[in-house]
Amino acid sequence: MVKKEESISNRIMNSSKKSAVEFIRQIGILIALIIVVVVFSALTPIFLTISNLTNIVVQSSINGIIAVGMTMVIILGGIDLSVGSVVALVGVVVATVMVNGASVFSAILIGLLIGALSGIFNGFLIARMNLQPFIVTLGTMTLLRGTALVYSHGDPIFRINPLFRNIFAGSYAGIPGPIIFLLLTAIIGFFILNYTKHGIYIQSVGGNEEASRMSGVNVTRTKIVTYMTSGLVSALAALVMVGRLGAAEPIAGNGFELDAIAATAIGGTSMTGGKGNIPGTILGALILGALRNGLTLMNVQSFYQLLASGAIILIAVIIDRVTRGTK
Repeated sequence: MVKKEESISNRIMNSSKKSAVEFIRQIGILIALIIVVVVFSALTPIFLTISNLTNIVVQSSINGIIAVGMTMVIILGGIDLSVGSVVALVGVVVATVMVNGASVFSAILIGLLIGALSGIFNGFLIARMNLQPFIVTLGTMTLLRGTALVYSHGDPIFRINPLFRNIFAGSYAGIPGPIIFLLLTAIIGFFILNYTKHGIYIQSVGGNEEASRMSGVNVTRTKIVTYMTSGLVSALAALVMVGRLGAAEPIAGNGFELDAIAATAIGGTSMTGGKGNIPGTILGALILGALRNGLTLMNVQSFYQLLASGAIILIAVIIDRVTRGTK
């Protein structure tokens, strides 16, 4: 009886310690964002203007939307390298069907369907055929990119319907559309991850897949639905991008998978799976966006921006290893 009480007490103490560590990590990420803003505000007066800060969030919206899905996949213990190619394929298909006379809402549904099916395909190969997520999504990354190039003949597509642009790039009560879609995606992702059975299953499978299976969790369905979610939010990001640019290109989205992984890592999601959160990911996307914006305003060449982004990612991974005590 005494041992049982001690065990329960230890669990409570361990849970409290983990919660405290996670809270400290979130505060640390927020402080890092504030430091970036303060530094660039001191270096260039343009940085702290309302228009530029709004521009940073708008520019970060596409990465942030994709990173919400990537967070779930990484917590699951997987990876999705195909998100950038999904963006490209959805973009050219949606733009083409609208140019050919389809209604805006039909085009939106087609785009979301393509994203969802791409994710289901990834999830099926990973869950049902027990293939490695890295290899599967590397293959579908190339497959979907090639499909986008073949479908569009390698050409950009213009003449996007104005209604489509107003939906995804217009303003709602003075707030730019991309920011609205980022917030909605983050809120829904946060709710799913923290207040639904599916969210609990994602964390459980990422923490210990075999134990989850033995506990009655449908691991196959959890994986397929999670990858479907990643494809779906990537499709939404494509719609936002096409709306902003007024055009679609088969080469669009190149490197988006790396940006999403970076935002996820910076936001505190464990790269080994089992733990992560959506607010941290959004802060991670904003840190990357603020960093790139500030360096651009300072006329720093793009390859130095890559160096800075890479350094931040490595620091985030090191911090993750130290705070979680992984071996």
